[in-house]
Amino acid sequence: MYSTNHLLRIAKAVSVFAIGIMSLLIVIGNTTDYYTNYHFVEHVMKMDTIFPDSNIRYRSIESPFLFHTGYLLIILMEALMAFCCLKGSWMLAKNLRSGGVIFNAAKNWSIAGLIIGILLWFLGFEVVGGEWFAMWQSSTWNGLGSAERIVSFTVLTLILLHLKDE
Repeated sequence: MYSTNHLLRIAKAVSVFAIGIMSLLIVIGNTTDYYTNYHFVEHVMKMDTIFPDSNIRYRSIESPFLFHTGYLLIILMEALMAFCCLKGSWMLAKNLRSGGVIFNAAKNWSIAGLIIGILLWFLGFEVVGGEWFAMWQSSTWNGLGSAERIVSFTVLTLILLHLKDE
């Protein structure tokens, strides 16, 4: 039977793997169906579906070049997150039976991927999209629920990774 410590290590590797797979599927979706989520980014940046009497429309952007640039940056960060998390989960799985020092050293790729996820989904979607571009005011182009779900699991996984390994 596995010890509690070993099962926690498996949980860490599986959680990071799940986030890596999710990120990879998002990248595949965003590249094979580019314009579906491009239009999401476009409408958020245009601020064309926020409250009609909102006084913050001066923040809106009308440049297709910036819509594409922003969207490509999102896809790049998602791909980097996927790569780091998948490599990180592999490193964790490969070192499940190693000593604590070696297993803890194997966490670096995972931590990098999770940090990228926090930057993208919290800073990018919740702070910039949600607050600067007032995405929260849109009933049509509002991704805050999805972003919050992803941020929550990402942060919980980061906390899980930092539980002591012996």
